[in-house]
Amino acid sequence: MSLSLIFDMDGTLFQTNKILEISLQETFNQLRIMNLWEKETPIEKYREIMGVPLPVVWETLLPDHTNIVREQANEFFHEKLITNINEGNGGLYPNVKEVFGFLKERGCSIYIASNGQVEYLNEIVKFYHLDQWVSETFSIEQIQTQNKADLVQTIMKKYKIEKGAVVGDRLSDIIAAKSNGLIAIGCNFDFAQEGEMSQADIKIDSLQELMSLECILN
Repeated sequence: MSLSLIFDMDGTLFQTNKILEISLQETFNQLRIMNLWEKETPIEKYREIMGVPLPVVWETLLPDHTNIVREQANEFFHEKLITNINEGNGGLYPNVKEVFGFLKERGCSIYIASNGQVEYLNEIVKFYHLDQWVSETFSIEQIQTQNKADLVQTIMKKYKIEKGAVVGDRLSDIIAAKSNGLIAIGCNFDFAQEGEMSQADIKIDSLQELMSLECILN
C-alpha cells in the first residue's frame, strides 16, 4: 500500500513569516489612509491565530468592523502577499525540495491542504515549482464547512488514500489527521504552539526528519 503525505502550507512548507509582517503592515496602512484604523498593526495577534480560516482571521483582527471592510482588507492583504511571493521575499523551509524528492523516489504521494486562498497557494506552488512533486493543492475555499478535517477527508476520498500522514504546524492539522485515521506529524516551527504540538503523534523540528521516520516510510 502506497503512503500519502498531506502537507499544510503556511508555517510548514512556506516561511510565511518572511512576508507576513510587511504585507500586514501595508494592509493596515491602507486602512489608516481610509480612516478605518488608528492603532498599531496587530502582527502578534495574527501570529497567535495563524492557521485558522480567513474569515476568522479578519473577525479577530477587525472585531469592530463590518464584513465589507474585512473583505476589503483581506483582498488587499492577499494582493500584497502575492506581490511579495513573486518578488522573492518569501521562502520555503529548509530541505523542502530535498524531502519531496526523497519521498517521491520511495513511491509516496504528496498533497497540500491549506486554509490559504486558492490564488495565493497557486502562486507559491508556481514560484517554487512544487508541482513537480505535489499531486494536487487543496484550499479550504473548495469546501463549504471551512474545516481542515473535512478538507483532508475530501483529498482521501478523491485519491482513495488508506495510509498516510498529515504534516502541519497547528492543532487543526493534528485534528485533521486523527479524525481521518492518519498519523499526525507536528512541525515545531515558527507558528507552532507547545500545547498543540504535544497532541501530535510525532513532533519534528525540521522537515528533513521525515526522511528517517521509519514509522511512516515502512
